[in-house]
Amino acid sequence: MKFIRINMTDKTIKTHNVPIQYLGLGGRGLTSLLINEEVPGFCDPLGPDNKLVFAPGLLSGTPLVNTSRLSVGAKSPLTGGIKESNVGGTMAKAIAGLGITAIIVEGQAPEGALSIIRISKDGSISLDDGCQHKGMRTYALTERLQTQYGKNISVACIGPAGEYGCTSASIQATDTDDHPCRAAGRGGLGAVMGAKGIKALVVDKGGKMADEMVDLQSFKAAAKIFAQAIKDHPFSGQLLPALGTAYLLSAVNAMGAFPCYNATKGQLEGFEKISGEILAETIQARGGKTAHVGCTGCVAQCSNVFVDTDGKYVTSSLEYETLWSMGGMPGITDLDIIARLDFLCDDIGLDTMNTGVAIGVAMDAGYKDFGDGQAALEMLEEIARGTEIGMVLGHGPAAVGEYFKHSRVPVVKKQSIAAYDPRGMQGNGVTYSTSTMGADHTAGNLIGAYLGGELDPLSPEGQAEASRNLQISMASLDNTGLCMLVGGALENPDAVKALGDMITAKFGIEPGPEDGVEMGKRILNAEREFNAKAGLTKHDDRLPDFFKKEPLPPHNKTFLLSDDELDAVYNF
Repeated sequence: MKFIRINMTDKTIKTHNVPIQYLGLGGRGLTSLLINEEVPGFCDPLGPDNKLVFAPGLLSGTPLVNTSRLSVGAKSPLTGGIKESNVGGTMAKAIAGLGITAIIVEGQAPEGALSIIRISKDGSISLDDGCQHKGMRTYALTERLQTQYGKNISVACIGPAGEYGCTSASIQATDTDDHPCRAAGRGGLGAVMGAKGIKALVVDKGGKMADEMVDLQSFKAAAKIFAQAIKDHPFSGQLLPALGTAYLLSAVNAMGAFPCYNATKGQLEGFEKISGEILAETIQARGGKTAHVGCTGCVAQCSNVFVDTDGKYVTSSLEYETLWSMGGMPGITDLDIIARLDFLCDDIGLDTMNTGVAIGVAMDAGYKDFGDGQAALEMLEEIARGTEIGMVLGHGPAAVGEYFKHSRVPVVKKQSIAAYDPRGMQGNGVTYSTSTMGADHTAGNLIGAYLGGELDPLSPEGQAEASRNLQISMASLDNTGLCMLVGGALENPDAVKALGDMITAKFGIEPGPEDGVEMGKRILNAEREFNAKAGLTKHDDRLPDFFKKEPLPPHNKTFLLSDDELDAVYNF
């Protein structure tokens, strides 16, 4: 277990053992506790005092399936608070395979300097000149890096948006097909990477230096039980391979909770044209691929490969949140346009969610018409060129609202909401409001409770408690490196026991029944502590007023929970 510290100011690289206070942490747990301890709260997110941390999960690099999640952490230039952005693909496995617990990028390169962090399969690390890659988009860059370093590499890189410092800039990671289509999208961490002077992180795959286990055979036996639980669960074993996350579109639209036309309606006219069912049919008819494995060691196969009418690759994976942000919010119902928008975001290095909502706000303000797909494509190209309007759009919906003096801006802490309107899913509104990360779709998404009939999505009753409990659980899950989409397997008692057995087999320590809950609370408390040091207060834990005042068709509800109820969410 080791930390790699790379100082961009003096270009020094140091390797040391993991400090004792970080033992037992991985993923979000590690990024959040390290940022809280080592980064000044009031620092400039794009300055030398911020740190950028790449941390695979606690179980990444092991024989356990679906542990290819990488946490990227920093102070966010978008929210002004702490940020963990989570990405799949191949990078977590590549880093963990070399026995690296975290890569910590510190300091700041001189203006105009650009480097490639290169980690070889023998564990050697270098900072290579990257100035020849300046301005490149991610797909062309990845191809060039493969020519330079060989095919067997994993890449995490930024596009023009990250170099410009756009606060919607993503870090794009390669999938199993070597496409840079997996995004650590939320919070503008691509801008932090660009400010540090890093164009790409390149790590050899197939490393044989992973941390040793106490009992490998016991781990493998427990991992097999957990994998079977994933396959047996109806969601991860049947729905995801068939339709991917896009299966949610029809269900959420039917609930009247699909925020569209910049969150003025809860149902999209023509939604069936971009539904999960039509998406799968279109992909299969054109010779694309559903039930695609996008991340190393995935058995859920939620990914897809979308191709055009000639069978040529367009993007992977076209997921629910992007179908909403590039479809529902701007009112676009053309799958080919949405797929192209998704590709451009990946290629330019942009969070599809924050960017799609920015486009929706601009259209609502009268800049372009709802449903104008060509206009949306042109707006993305404006960002790529770094024009005046492009930079406004690249900084996200809050910046667009300010520019156009438009008040309907669906953000919390300047980060866009996700594909569930808080008036139609009251508990998701609690999560948007109180999440340490700004409005978030992974921190405590209660869609499962609504679809399962456990909660009434339109009633305020029980929503705050449900959001609190799920936020704790998700923080703990993000520590492990497990994909949230297979979290349903933990409904199986055998899988819960298997997870504990794997912790014991790897570390020689038997976890207690409340350890997972306590870990989640520990992570959330560290994140709240950092946000307080950064100047965020309870007044930042609020939805925009229009959610409380404007009823959402078709059920005509507003957000119903009080400020006092929101302020009590973290009373644990």
